Amino acid sequence: MDIRVYFQKLREVERSIASPFVFVMSNETGNGGKAGICTEVKREVAARLIVSGKARLATEAEVQEHLAEQERLRVAAEQASLAGRVQIAVLSEQEMRALRSSLRPQRG
Repeated sequence: MDIRVYFQKLREVERSIASPFVFVMSNETGNGGKAGICTEVKREVAARLIVSGKARLATEAEVQEHLAEQERLRVAAEQASLAGRVQIAVLSEQEMRALRSSLRPQRG
C-alpha cells in the first residue's frame, strides 16, 4: 500500500469517528489475532486498527454485551475479595462479660 494512500485513509477513518474513545472488535489475522475481542481504545488507535484490517467498530449490541460482562466480572471479583476478608474484634473483659450475660437465658 502506498504510504500516502494509507495516511489518507487513516485521516478519513479518524474523522469519521465522533467520540474520543470507541469500542472495536478484533478481526482474525494471519499472525494469530483472535476475532471477536471487544476493546475500548482512543480514536487514533481505532483508526489505525481499522485501516490495517485488524479490527472494526463494534456495534451498539456488542458494546452493551461487553459492558454487561465487565460489570458481572467486577461484581464477582468484589464478592471474592469480600469473602476472603477475616474480621477480628478485640473486646475488653468487661465487654465480654456484658456480652455473655446478654446471651444467657433469663430465669424467672
